[in-house]
Amino acid sequence: MPDRGGGPTGPRIRAGRPSRRARTLLMTLGVLAVLGMAFTMFAGFWTDWLWYRSVHYSSVFTTVLWTKIGLFFVFGLLMAVAVGVNIWLAHRLRPPLSAMSMEQQSLDRYRMGIAPYKRWLLLAVTALVGLIAGASAAGQWRTWLMWVNGVPFHQKDPQFHLDVSFYAFDLPWYRFLLGFGFAAAVLCLIAAALTHYLYGGLRVTSPGARATAAATGHLSVLLGFFVALKAVAYWLDRYGLAVKSSDFKATDDWTGLRYVDANAYLPAKTILFCIAVICALLFFATLWRRTWQLPVIGFGLMVLSAILIGGLYPAIVQKFQVQPNEQAKEAPYVQKNLKATREAYGIDDTKVTEYAGKSAASDKATAAEKAKLRADADAAASIRIMDPNIVSPTFQQLQQMKNYYGFPTNLDVDRYSTAKDGKDQDTVIGLRELNLDGVPKNNWINDHFRYTHGYGVVAAKGTEADSQGQPVFTEYDLPSRGELPTYQQRIYYGEKTTTYSIVGGPQKEIDYSDDSGEKTTSYAGKSGVDLDNPLNRAAYAVAFNEPQILYSGAIGKGSRILYNRTPKERVEAVAPWLTIDGDAYPAVVKGRIQWIVDAYTTSNGYPYSSRTTLGDTTADSLTAANNNRAVVAQQNQVNYIRNSVKATVDAYTGEVRLYEWDTRDPVLKTWMKAFPGTVQPRTAISPELMAHLRYPQDLFKVQRELLTRYHVTDAQTFLTGSEVWQVPNDPTNKSGNAVPPYYLSMKMPDQSTQAFSLSTTFTPNGRYNLSAFMSVDSEAGSSDYGKIRILKLPTSTTVDGPKQVQSQFNSEQDIAAAIKLLKGGDSEVEYGNLLTVPLDGGLLYVEPVYVRGGGLKYPLLRKVLVTYEGRTAFENTLGEALDKVFGTQGATTTPPDTGTTTPPTSANPTVQQALADAQKAYDAGQKALRDGPDWIAYDKAQKDLSEALKRAQDAEAKAGRSGGDKKS
Repeated sequence: MPDRGGGPTGPRIRAGRPSRRARTLLMTLGVLAVLGMAFTMFAGFWTDWLWYRSVHYSSVFTTVLWTKIGLFFVFGLLMAVAVGVNIWLAHRLRPPLSAMSMEQQSLDRYRMGIAPYKRWLLLAVTALVGLIAGASAAGQWRTWLMWVNGVPFHQKDPQFHLDVSFYAFDLPWYRFLLGFGFAAAVLCLIAAALTHYLYGGLRVTSPGARATAAATGHLSVLLGFFVALKAVAYWLDRYGLAVKSSDFKATDDWTGLRYVDANAYLPAKTILFCIAVICALLFFATLWRRTWQLPVIGFGLMVLSAILIGGLYPAIVQKFQVQPNEQAKEAPYVQKNLKATREAYGIDDTKVTEYAGKSAASDKATAAEKAKLRADADAAASIRIMDPNIVSPTFQQLQQMKNYYGFPTNLDVDRYSTAKDGKDQDTVIGLRELNLDGVPKNNWINDHFRYTHGYGVVAAKGTEADSQGQPVFTEYDLPSRGELPTYQQRIYYGEKTTTYSIVGGPQKEIDYSDDSGEKTTSYAGKSGVDLDNPLNRAAYAVAFNEPQILYSGAIGKGSRILYNRTPKERVEAVAPWLTIDGDAYPAVVKGRIQWIVDAYTTSNGYPYSSRTTLGDTTADSLTAANNNRAVVAQQNQVNYIRNSVKATVDAYTGEVRLYEWDTRDPVLKTWMKAFPGTVQPRTAISPELMAHLRYPQDLFKVQRELLTRYHVTDAQTFLTGSEVWQVPNDPTNKSGNAVPPYYLSMKMPDQSTQAFSLSTTFTPNGRYNLSAFMSVDSEAGSSDYGKIRILKLPTSTTVDGPKQVQSQFNSEQDIAAAIKLLKGGDSEVEYGNLLTVPLDGGLLYVEPVYVRGGGLKYPLLRKVLVTYEGRTAFENTLGEALDKVFGTQGATTTPPDTGTTTPPTSANPTVQQALADAQKAYDAGQKALRDGPDWIAYDKAQKDLSEALKRAQDAEAKAGRSGGDKKS
């Protein structure tokens, strides 16, 4: 038709539609955004793969990856197919359209709207539910691997007589399958009902039948499937009673069957299972009967039975059978819980011994008896007066050397042989790790290329301090030197090393500084990921959100990126099925610094064993002050734990090795089947490494918490609660947290020699006196390793507990006055670990006292508090304090009666003069403490005192030799 508008002709432009250039730009931006998101996802995957390959644990990555992928696709596809088929079937069973009601006219608009997109809508819905279900199933990779690789415990539960592996490995997987089935049934039911409603199979307001016969049959089958799953749930619930947690007055974390469970819930679950099966059959029968009357009646009966049989009946049994005679009814089940809990936590072999708590020696003991008791005190323990949780600032001040080095807040205790006699001694040890906060100028090059590692071990004797109260270092200076054999001192992996470094390329690293200036180095190890590849650089630039990695000239041939550098991170990454102890510690082994990491296998499915929350039971005054010591997986509730793996991380190469430690642990055997080749046999542990392995703190803390209740083996005593203990709060500070356990070499009453041990104390519930002392042998190479000994004190008498001992220290008039003097000026007093040592039927308490005073910003040992049998001493050294407590000051050993009289030492004028000088120096030191305190004068007095005592000792020894010559 001719144009009648009279206007110009030309190409028409649709109003509101963007131009071709704009559309091209938008499309390009969309494609780039999709590619960017895809590459970001790829970067995370690719960098993970590169890291696992670099540590030679790629099999862990691939096993977990393929397991997740398999579960994702299998269960995602199952869910998608189930929902999709039911939507398709509901659409297929739609009734023919008839006279339209108002309800159907309203729905007709929706039917017409989605008609062109039905296929795409079906695909979208099924894909969405499939993705959600697949993602949920992928998170169950641990459950699947434990089920498919599970090995038997060869122990049966006392109720159903099934192997424990059924509860630990099988039941969790069956419960997941059941939960998946319930989710599929509900989603299918909802999707089918909505489709039937949309297409007229279900009617809400329309006249006539509310559902067509086809819709009735379809939905009844789905409801029958749901009820059948409920029947399976009832059956599994029977076994679930063996691992069910409940509140019980005997314990807050009771697990297992009680009287009401065995005699009410268990038969109730069986009855409900039978009712549910019948009800499911009634729903399936609607395919032929086409009526919901019987299934609805059956379903109502099932619900009513669940209320009456599953709820009301057990409550009646509890009220009228159990409560009137609870102890008699519950005792057999408590006995099962006691046995299972002690086995599951490895405390079933705990040796409990009655201990007097009072020494047999009388106050009127002879000099020889006192001397013997004093000698016994030396033999009872190598008392550690260097507290690793106090002296870190002292290490920092005296051995930091450079601001870019640092020590952890809590140092570690290990054993090293002395250069003189080759005997093991308790040693406080720490590494001089990298501290980026102390770098002179922080920038990207300095933080990631120049300052990359720490340097050297610093170690000190645990049982000694010098005359100034400083640690007696056995490894010191930079580079470190001392009694340790030659070792690789560079520390690229450590507890404080939490950022990435790029090493080995054109940029030199700062090694250390000495009098000749700054030394540089280039990393020669093989760890880390190679950045030569542009793809790798791009992936790490995206993964670390650091674009400079992509184009920086500081990265070149040989550059490698190091990350995941803390020992706990590395072990947890290569063994994600382990729970990691909160305290990794370093050891020098065969010329290398090795971080030793204790790792646990755990389970939440040990029948009848009470549960514990790891984060709660491993918390103490140290974890409260230092988050790095917190146990991994804090909120994990477990009722089975084993220290099944000892792991090492090389501080230079980052190499991770896992060693099988508990060779009988079925949980470890299961994971070793799932990840073959990742854990080396116990025989691969070298003697040099074995010498530094120890009993782990977190396991000990879990066990001591359980032993507050489970030290008893009699159900009646357990139920009365009369023997409940508690872990006392740390008396040396006001944190209100539990006292930490302490490592020291000590001798228990049934031992002939000292053994490296981990010990703690118990007090009665709600009281402060001592109820028990607990120790575990921590010598990894000994036959007694892991043996728990408990000295149980009598309940008829009271023995002072830690808080009372600390209070006694503080309330002694002379001690209080001396401490007040120590606090003079701007000085601060810090109490070290309060150590408890069994001795001659009594308990010896020792506590070092540190002072930060004057211009000193680090603690020095100034006094030692000792108490035994009510006698207290507060002296400059441990030896002096022990001498005073045992009344052996100035005592000499009486020689055998040979008819020749040796002149008393006091008759020697040289000794008398030396002792007078010593007293004068002591008085001068006390005066220096009162005047200021004046630490320079105090240090001079301490040196004079030491020199005078040495003169007295030399003169006495000379007199003894002279007496011997006369006798000859």
